[in-house]
Amino acid sequence: MSMPSRPLPFHLDRDLGTPVYLQLYQRFREAIEQGRLQPGARVPSLRSLASELNLARGTVEVAYQMLIAEGYLLARGPAGTCVSPRLTPTPRPALRASRPARAESPHTAEASPEPFQLGLPALDAFPRKLWARLAARRLRELGGSALMVPAPAGHLALRASLAGYLGISRGIHCRPEQVFITAGHRASLALVQRALMRPGEAIWLEDPGYPHARQLLEGLGMRGVPVPVDGEGLRVEDGLRLAPEARFALVTPTHQSPTGVALSLPRRLALLERARQMQGWVIEDDYDSEYRYQGRPLPALKSLDRDGRVLYTGTFSKVLYPGLRLAYLVVPEREVERFRDVAALFLGGGSELLQATTADFIDQGHFARHLKKMRSLYARRRAHTCEALLAHCGEWLRMDPQAGGMHLLARLAPGSDDRTLADSAQAAGLAVAALSRWYLGEGGAPGLLLGFTNIATAEEARALAGRLRSVLEECGQPMGE
Repeated sequence: MSMPSRPLPFHLDRDLGTPVYLQLYQRFREAIEQGRLQPGARVPSLRSLASELNLARGTVEVAYQMLIAEGYLLARGPAGTCVSPRLTPTPRPALRASRPARAESPHTAEASPEPFQLGLPALDAFPRKLWARLAARRLRELGGSALMVPAPAGHLALRASLAGYLGISRGIHCRPEQVFITAGHRASLALVQRALMRPGEAIWLEDPGYPHARQLLEGLGMRGVPVPVDGEGLRVEDGLRLAPEARFALVTPTHQSPTGVALSLPRRLALLERARQMQGWVIEDDYDSEYRYQGRPLPALKSLDRDGRVLYTGTFSKVLYPGLRLAYLVVPEREVERFRDVAALFLGGGSELLQATTADFIDQGHFARHLKKMRSLYARRRAHTCEALLAHCGEWLRMDPQAGGMHLLARLAPGSDDRTLADSAQAAGLAVAALSRWYLGEGGAPGLLLGFTNIATAEEARALAGRLRSVLEECGQPMGE
């Protein structure tokens, strides 16, 4: 892998109001999107670029961190940093909604979100300048501990920040020592599996439910047992019938993934009582509880846990940005030592710099303000996306009412083939998902899952709904009377 064959075309203007690190970030991004820097091309080292442009090394590092976080650059350790090989060098179109379909998986790095893409926060609303300023200050204060291997359980300041935040926002009272920082939700599940689970053990899984969690647990040797979900969430009585021996259950009680229903109080209490009787565990995935648009926020299941049987997981991917790769796990106090021993055998939550920056973001009040802003923004984007879908596609879709979340669930006529429809939509550049693919077994009510968080305007929503209508006209089935 070689350096660019010609000098980088970066002309930075120190007299502009735009900070130099942000100019550098923008120049790199433009060069990549316009094909002047090709996928796989190696970019200059921090030291050499800082010397070439007469900049502080920390200024260059902040720009590189932003580009890495957004998937433009890929850090390869001793091999240097390069343009992500997964990117396709095409000029940025005037309208994002008209961007053609891409061959990459939805989990690969993208320069911008796909229309209706699930699981992404509003990337256009992330406070990049503020974040970069906090990161730059941390870089200037870089101490010896930040140069060492990150602490297996995570940066202590971030663990303390999260303990305080969870106590106020989710009713979870815990000490910093009970909080473990991980490199994503799946890393949290892997930590639980290594600490508590035996190979071949049964675990109740919501049906429908998050497919990647199921695949991970089954890949780690667990036996997933699909337990039906209805309007009150996981049917505990069905779990007792299907797998009475199971010591584990994985649930999304605040906002069930993907149906959006909340686990009712009687079932919460039944699930906790079952865990107490079995000396088992409930893994609570509170993946997007911050976003509720109707009524008061629901308390976490963990807040009702009096016997220390709930393992609480959360992630920053849905509230900050997915490239951060930071999640957290709260364990009962009596299990701290066991989890600490297991965590010591594996990598922790990654970059000390990013963890420290996240702690500052929380402690200085930016996190709370950001969430408040996002709730208001998402409520608007959700409303205009739902209105556009009903106006353009109401003949084929029925929108499920949901109190919160980051996606919409559109029901299809009974007997519809949502997988074929979703595949056709994806071929047309619309990243919708088929509801039936979230069921563990065959069947399940047909539907489409549509992310709305990056649909910025009502005009964009109407344009996308019109494109989806074309797909529905070709292979959809009207709802009927």
